[in-house]
Amino acid sequence: MRNGFILRAGYGGARRAVAAHLKNRSKQTEPLKGSTLTEPKTYRTIARLYDLLDLPFEYFRYRRIRPQLWQGLAGWVLDAGVGTGRNMPYYPKAAEMTGLDLSPAMLKRARQRRQALGIAVTLQQGNICATGFPDGHFDAVASSFLFCVLDDSLQLAALSELRRICKPGGEIRVLEYELSAHPLRRAIMRLWAPWVAFAYGARFDRNTGQYAQAAGLEIVGDRFVHGDTIRLLTLRAT
Repeated sequence: MRNGFILRAGYGGARRAVAAHLKNRSKQTEPLKGSTLTEPKTYRTIARLYDLLDLPFEYFRYRRIRPQLWQGLAGWVLDAGVGTGRNMPYYPKAAEMTGLDLSPAMLKRARQRRQALGIAVTLQQGNICATGFPDGHFDAVASSFLFCVLDDSLQLAALSELRRICKPGGEIRVLEYELSAHPLRRAIMRLWAPWVAFAYGARFDRNTGQYAQAAGLEIVGDRFVHGDTIRLLTLRAT
């Protein structure tokens, strides 16, 4: 498929053709060709309650942070790990958006949010470690709290895949949790950790930035956006 599009339309035409193809497929949220999918049982079970469980954090914390993830992005942009679509209200107006997620149950909620908000975004089921998108397809990629649910063994593979599908010089932004250095906050986070792992399959100590160099990425931005527990990494291909 990839070579056929490129031979017929060239690079820019290929991206438009792929996007149109994915838009048609996204109505059924079929997996991209070449991806191996296993929907996490956690999200299959929790999807219908996810937004309710996350509501206090969304209201008091995340809604102030999310705009920073998308600020200044334009062109063809991927929301990697779109989940139930919580980022949708903050998508840049100048962007052609695609949302990718492994869980059909979460994507069902995202489709409902897309319709309710009237947001233009193509939703696609796929594996973040093998998306099936062409090389350099996106001008930028952003993810919010995706890597904290990826096992340590998948961190490098996921970052490498994001590097592959992002055009040279494009930004890859990663919004993630980190264990606080403050003793009391760190202790509280450790108390929360078993519930977070059970309910969301997530951990606070993934330290995704440590895999950047091996993935061929340079950290060009690294700052905390909430205390010392949520940080925003900005990466570019080296």
